Amino acid sequence: MKNKILVTLLMISIGFNLFLFGRWLIFEHAYEPSKSEQVILSEMVQKTVESQDYKKIAEKENIIAMDASLDKNKGGAFPYYFGVSVRTDQQTYLFFCNDDQCSEMENGGWTYSIYQDESPRLPFKQ
Repeated sequence: MKNKILVTLLMISIGFNLFLFGRWLIFEHAYEPSKSEQVILSEMVQKTVESQDYKKIAEKENIIAMDASLDKNKGGAFPYYFGVSVRTDQQTYLFFCNDDQCSEMENGGWTYSIYQDESPRLPFKQ
């Protein structure tokens, strides 16, 4: 009886640890940048600000925020799973590398912006 309880507890423990490891590997590891990836993302933000597409957007719209991210589940090789989002008061623009060397960032698309229908979330007076 005692052995059955210990074996059951061991199996539950192994199953739970495999679940936690799988969740980390599939969901968290693919979206959280490592230290070296954080440096790459920082450089990509700088390249985005220097790009012609960004300058065109900055002339027309009020830029509110920028966010760098990665999505290894998206597929593709390095550096194509990195991206920079530029949020304006109109919409959010998505910037990606234009080649394997990431010599320039270009606008690869756009999406809805929370600021289109909402006020900014910072509690500062405007």
